[in-house]
Amino acid sequence: MPRKDPRMSTTATPVSAKATPVRLCRPLAAVLGGLALALTATGSALAADGTFIWIGPQGKAYALDNPPDDKCLDMAQEARGARNGTKKPLVVYTKKRCKGSALRLAPGRSAPANARFASVVFSPR
Repeated sequence: MPRKDPRMSTTATPVSAKATPVRLCRPLAAVLGGLALALTATGSALAADGTFIWIGPQGKAYALDNPPDDKCLDMAQEARGARNGTKKPLVVYTKKRCKGSALRLAPGRSAPANARFASVVFSPR
């Protein structure tokens, strides 16, 4: 019950009523946390789990972990000897923008060591 403060002409608000916004924040934080977790789980479903490995300039090995699905990736430099260490198929192309001759690699398979490519798409449709 509100108490009248003799020094003020208004009624003082009880402390428990001021705590109401804090009580609302906890459920809201829980809902937002759950939503963030759900979006994170969904995001991983949109990637080819595993590692894509290839040989770049001067014989140096390069790797890409959990590459995105259905997105054409152009190689910035010389690339050859693709190895599909993901759990989904991929296609390497001889030209950029996923054009030219295509070589499909099943999970766990490798292209010949001297097979050059300029772009790749994971889990092609």
